[in-house]
Amino acid sequence: MRIVITGGAGFVGSHLCDRLLDRGDSVVCVDDLSSGRRANIAHLEHRPSFELIVADASAGLAVAGRVDAVAHLASPASPVDYHSRPIETLRVNSLGTQHALELSGGHGARFVLASTSEVYGDPLVHPQDEGYFGNVNPVGPRSVYDEAKRFAEALTAAYARTRGVDAGIVRIFNTYGPRMRAADGRVVSSFIAQALTGRPLTVYGDGSQTRSFCFVGDLVDGLVRMLDSSDPGPVNLGNPTEMTVVELAIMVQRLVGTALPIEFHELPGDDPLQRRPDIARASQRLGWAPRIDVESGLAATVAWFRSQPDEVEAAAALLAGNQADGVRRQLLSTAAVAAP
Repeated sequence: MRIVITGGAGFVGSHLCDRLLDRGDSVVCVDDLSSGRRANIAHLEHRPSFELIVADASAGLAVAGRVDAVAHLASPASPVDYHSRPIETLRVNSLGTQHALELSGGHGARFVLASTSEVYGDPLVHPQDEGYFGNVNPVGPRSVYDEAKRFAEALTAAYARTRGVDAGIVRIFNTYGPRMRAADGRVVSSFIAQALTGRPLTVYGDGSQTRSFCFVGDLVDGLVRMLDSSDPGPVNLGNPTEMTVVELAIMVQRLVGTALPIEFHELPGDDPLQRRPDIARASQRLGWAPRIDVESGLAATVAWFRSQPDEVEAAAALLAGNQADGVRRQLLSTAAVAAP
C-alpha cells in the first residue's frame, strides 16, 4: 500500500514509518517538524519508497498520486508541547483532521485517527473501556488536548456516517520507548533524564496516581492492525499493567543503577488519578495484545537515552529550573494568601 502518515517524524509516527516500510509499503510522511524531528526519520530518507513532505496538516494536505490509507498522528502530544502551543493543538486536531479525512475520502482510502486515553479525562470508571464517555473539564488546563481529540473523534465518526469514509479510531494510552524527547514532559522521559544525571526524581502529588505504560513497538503493531482492518473503533491500545508513579520511579532507578531521593510537588490541575485500559475489544477485533513487559521496555528506553547524553543533560537542567520556578510561585501564592 501507499500510506500517508501525518506526524510521521514524531516519536510514534517514525516507528510506524519504519514498520510499514519494512513490510513493503510505501510511506508519505507529512510533518511540520514542530515537535517531530528529522533525526527520527533521517535513516529512511534514502529509501525510494519513503517521501517526506514538510507541511502543516492544519493548512491542508497536498499529496500527489495514489493514496491507499491515511494514519493521522499529527498533533502535539506531550504536556510540554500542547501547553506551549494550545491553539496549534486545537487546529491540527480539528482542521488537520478534516484535511486528512478529505484526503482519505477523495481516494477511497482507509483512515485511522490516533486519538488518546485523555478523552476519558479523570475517569470515574476503572479500568476504562470504549463505552465510557469520560470525565473531562472542557475549560481546564488540559482541555486544549483532551477536547481537541474528542472533537477529532466526533469529526471522524461524522465523516464515516455521512460520507462513507472507511474510518477507524484508536485511543492510545501512555506510550514510551526510544526516540522520546528527553524534555517532552512525560513522566518516563523525565524520570530517566533525572536518574541518568544524578538528580532527584520529581513526583507530582503523592505518587499514588496510576498509569499504564505501553512500549512503542507494541503500540505500532496495534496501529498497523487497525490500518489493515475495517473496524470503526474506537479501540483502546495500551498495556493494562497498572503501576503507581512512585513504583515507576523506583523501577527507573533500579534500571539506571542509582538510589536518588524522590521529591514531591503539587499535583497539576485536572491530572488524572487513574489510567488503565480495558483491551478486550482490541483483543477480539484486532487479535492484539502487548508483548513487551514494562521492565524490558524501560531497559531499552534507558539504553537509548544513554546514547543521547547532551539532550538528557539539557532536559534534566530544564526540569530543575521549572521546578524551582514552581516552588517560587507556590511560596509567593502562599505568602499572598497569608498576608493580612
